[in-house]
Amino acid sequence: MHKKINWPDNKDFAFTIFDDTDYARLDNVGEVYAFLKEHGFGTTKSVWPLKGDKTPVCGGSTCEDPEYLKWLLNLKESSFEIGYHLATYHSSVREETARGLEMFAKHFGHYPKSAANHTGCNECIYWGNYRLDGMYRIFYNLATRFRRFNRFRGHIENDQYFWGDLCKGRIKYFRNFAYPEINTLKACPFMPYHDPRRPYVNLWFASSEGSSVKLFNKCISEKNQDLLESEGGACIMYTHLASGFYRNNTLDSRFRELMTRLSGKNGWFVPVSTLLDYLCEKNGPHTITDKERRFLERKWLLHKLFTGTA
Repeated sequence: MHKKINWPDNKDFAFTIFDDTDYARLDNVGEVYAFLKEHGFGTTKSVWPLKGDKTPVCGGSTCEDPEYLKWLLNLKESSFEIGYHLATYHSSVREETARGLEMFAKHFGHYPKSAANHTGCNECIYWGNYRLDGMYRIFYNLATRFRRFNRFRGHIENDQYFWGDLCKGRIKYFRNFAYPEINTLKACPFMPYHDPRRPYVNLWFASSEGSSVKLFNKCISEKNQDLLESEGGACIMYTHLASGFYRNNTLDSRFRELMTRLSGKNGWFVPVSTLLDYLCEKNGPHTITDKERRFLERKWLLHKLFTGTA
């Protein structure tokens, strides 16, 4: 059980979103962000700094699109954080990753403070079976039929995809496990935490499952909103706001209804890094123990086996 946090300005709970940029374009996320801004939500919008030259894992706009970049800069100047979703929408060798980080800093005035792997890219760091240790790694490989066995190479020194040192030197927070509970802090009471077994990431954070509009709406149901409020917890939603939230020139009606309701509560609605900075200030960055790691791994693996999600 996590200890209750005294949130700033006498707020009752905290809520934010880390939006993976998969499939995002101005025509399918612009109105979503306009709605979030109108309702007082500060969230984190991840980006790809570079336009790729290979087949995308999944496509979307990049910072090399001038109109898209202009819109991102406007987001940054209001209530939103710009995060990092790797260099581009396909695998990138070390040199490309380094260029992507430099382009991010050029555009936004600093290196990314928060980041998440883009599933399917070979440079993902501590991803696939490398997310787990011991018997949980064995269970994962068996459950996935070894399809991702040792595939992701971002943390492996001297590999062409290695960028662990760049991650450690430039990025403070990195997303790892997603859980079905709305209260992310209850599911992962240690966050943000450092894992000595994964030293190239400074601090990890968890998230709540909302990869599609259906799963997002399920997680932030009225019942769950009230639970988050009563527990005084913190929710970091993992999602793809380009995945069905705005379709046929219309915002998903259930999403609109739920988020409007949530905005009327006494919540602290700030970007991911702002929330994690506050947790660090209150609790100090935590170094995870083997027992705590096993708890997180077991909980996530069971969730993944039953749902197949991140």
